[in-house]
Amino acid sequence: MSSTRLAIIAIVFASWAAAQQPSSVDIAWELIAKGRRAEAMNLLRDVLQKSPRDADAHLLLGSLLMEDGNRSDSMAQLTEAVKLRPRSAEAHNALGEACSKFGDLKAAQSEFQRAVEIDPGHAQAQVNLASVLLQQGDAKSAVQPLERAIRLWGKKPDAAYAHYLRARIYNQEHEISKSAAELEQAVQLQADLAEAWSDLGEARKNLADDAGALSALRRAVELSPDDAVARTRLGSLLLDTGKAHEAVTQLREAARLDPRNQSALNALQMALRRDGQSDQAEQVKEQLAQVIRDRDKADQALVAAIELNNRGAELEKAGDLRAALEKYRAALALLPEHIGIRTNLAVALLKLGSWAEGIAQLREALRRDPDNASVKAALDDAVAQYEAWRKRTSRP
Repeated sequence: MSSTRLAIIAIVFASWAAAQQPSSVDIAWELIAKGRRAEAMNLLRDVLQKSPRDADAHLLLGSLLMEDGNRSDSMAQLTEAVKLRPRSAEAHNALGEACSKFGDLKAAQSEFQRAVEIDPGHAQAQVNLASVLLQQGDAKSAVQPLERAIRLWGKKPDAAYAHYLRARIYNQEHEISKSAAELEQAVQLQADLAEAWSDLGEARKNLADDAGALSALRRAVELSPDDAVARTRLGSLLLDTGKAHEAVTQLREAARLDPRNQSALNALQMALRRDGQSDQAEQVKEQLAQVIRDRDKADQALVAAIELNNRGAELEKAGDLRAALEKYRAALALLPEHIGIRTNLAVALLKLGSWAEGIAQLREALRRDPDNASVKAALDDAVAQYEAWRKRTSRP
């Protein structure tokens, strides 16, 4: 069960406990349970029109909007819930989940930390905090909230993901036996946790337990057939254990799912060769070579673009906007998908009075990254400044 779903259930139970009669939020949950999400959301919106300070309605509607990928509306609802209930761990946790889902890990960390300060016994918030810390590379700080969550949940299935994350930290520390033990706990508590089965297979392989590794990896692929990593791991182990023909099947599918996966392609061409399919092995070998060439080219473009962008920033800081603009243009030509470079170009254009092109570049940046709050704020500000400039310069 997802952390979002857990948050929703906690909200619903809180509502039932607080009311003698089913509230509108309770009715909305019943609609959701019956698969009538649209009706539930309409009901919640009606509730908020009549009672804009209904924190439960804000929380539930915000969580549903988050699940639907609606960044702006979900953040607005959950932010309002936190304002209405600043001492609610559940509200801070829900807002943190939205921040995490939409890529603002720093804000998510802040909300999760606030949630566990208010309620150290909020196990889901402890796991969520650990998860964002891990995503930001701070494994050391993630240990304490994970171990707290594991103690709080005990042997409940909810503890499985905490054990899985704890195993990842042990793996980073090269404590493979401890990692495997945590993964064993995870899959015992939640038998359908595919990522834990996959990591358990890799851990068992590193502990020279090939039979156990194969069993775990087969289970991972069974649970998550579109997981290219699990298929690559299974195919590679099958190849290592002399099952080249079966390995080909797994590695072909891994390469189909992720055509630029060098590990899958390399293992596939070896499996094909050992299976007597030399011609196909050569084709895959050429495909792998092309992937490596493309990646090298992309790496070179990235380095050159970043250097040009940095030089542009130096020129802009020195006051030479036109020279900076040309550097940004050259950088963007090499790396058109880079939102930061495009934004730098847009800002330089705006500073030089090129309103139309500057705003167009910001709109393109937002189109490419619709959940980027910084770009959206810059675009809104640019449009407002442009409108103000037009009013000042227009003739009566």
